[in-house]
Amino acid sequence: MDTNAARRRSRAGRTRSRRRRLLAAAGLALAGTATATAGSIALDRDPGPGGGPAPAAAVSSTTATVPVVTTTTAPPPPELPRGGRQLFPRYRVVGFYGMQNLDVLGAGPPEVVAERLLKVARPYATPGHPVMPMFELIATVAHPFPTPSGLYRTHQEDAIVRSYLKAVRRIDGVLVLDVQPGRDDFVSSLRHWEPYLRQPDVGVALDPEFAMGSGQVPGKQVGRTDAAAINRASAYVAGIVRRHRLPQKLFMVHQFRDSMIADKAKITIRSGLAMTWNADGFGVRSAKLEDYRSYTRDRRFHPGLKLFYENDVDLMRPREVLRLKPVPRVINYQ
Repeated sequence: MDTNAARRRSRAGRTRSRRRRLLAAAGLALAGTATATAGSIALDRDPGPGGGPAPAAAVSSTTATVPVVTTTTAPPPPELPRGGRQLFPRYRVVGFYGMQNLDVLGAGPPEVVAERLLKVARPYATPGHPVMPMFELIATVAHPFPTPSGLYRTHQEDAIVRSYLKAVRRIDGVLVLDVQPGRDDFVSSLRHWEPYLRQPDVGVALDPEFAMGSGQVPGKQVGRTDAAAINRASAYVAGIVRRHRLPQKLFMVHQFRDSMIADKAKITIRSGLAMTWNADGFGVRSAKLEDYRSYTRDRRFHPGLKLFYENDVDLMRPREVLRLKPVPRVINYQ
């Protein structure tokens, strides 16, 4: 019995040893197959004796699957409606300001207003500076009475914003959302519009005239803001541009009185934003030009000028606007 048991143990040991050798041999064969296959994809083999390709190594009946490497190309970043990713200095922006049933932007259906804008903008196109049409829509509207939020402001309905965006896209222009924050702050109002700001053809305008402090009422006092508030707003919008790889986005600040902006020199210029200072006063031409010269002394900002069809005395013609120094890069009509 002891002899038989010893024999059985000996056979079992030889069997296990043989299995290990077979498994090791199979592993080497698989490794050789994978190496040969990979070599046929990535490397040229040495030429054979006759100058042609060397014969392929023998491959065992067991084959290894080599993962197929695929490369994906990221889509190109979005561009501006009329091409390119930089708004300035290439383009000259010409636009209409207002809202539905108010000012020139609201003087008719958006599609009709868009065609009218193209005619007004045409004289501003010069060699090397094509026109970019703009709708500046008052998107956050200040009110001289308490609103349900208690912030003396409301936001336009999405259907209205979409209608103006659709119309300006038909003429390859940009939509600028004008923010009158009331007793709210700029960033809080801008957050409401983030789904639109993620689009490559939607910009921002801040209106400090309607930025109210505690106890102030829009229309009864002239609002004011400071560099810190503008910096927070510009950082927020620049972050959207960066995350979504957007083209340069118009970021405009309106001003018609020195007291409206405190610490202007401390405002930060943000990458990805075409930061524009807009001279927003109306009246006699000499006063408008004095304001324009004052606001454009800080050459860190792109120059902008607003013209008023009804309230300007002796409305400036396009050729006169183009003779200004510096030449405005944004001209918007109200």
